[in-house]
Amino acid sequence: MPNSSQNLKEMGLKATLPRMKVLEVFHKSPQRHLSAEDVYKLLLAEQGDVGLATVYRVLTQFEQAGLLKRNHFESGKAVFELNEGSHHDHIVCLDCGHVEEFYDAGIEQRQDAVAAERGFKLVEHSLSLYANCARTECPHRKQS
Repeated sequence: MPNSSQNLKEMGLKATLPRMKVLEVFHKSPQRHLSAEDVYKLLLAEQGDVGLATVYRVLTQFEQAGLLKRNHFESGKAVFELNEGSHHDHIVCLDCGHVEEFYDAGIEQRQDAVAAERGFKLVEHSLSLYANCARTECPHRKQS
């Protein structure tokens, strides 16, 4: 993980302990899309002394500073991911909620063409595909 303290300072934020801990969660977690509750639970598991209200506040500060991106998938609750500067889209499993990132140059070109055909120049977009898992042995499906 790069010098997180320096990263925060470059974003105009003080490197407080709660901010450092929340940022560390995003860098360490194998799950890239985390809700505030996910972050809070991960901090609790590490005996972190950061309250849920603080987690919400830090996530909002990180989003405003451009460090995190906020997404609203099918569940309606916000999930956050590190803003690493590269564009990608998402496919969300309606069975278990697992989110996978993907990039498809053909889709990107087609979206630009659709916008141009209608007299627009695409500036930004967000594409989320919602699907049911077709795998019989889905590694993300919660076991009953």
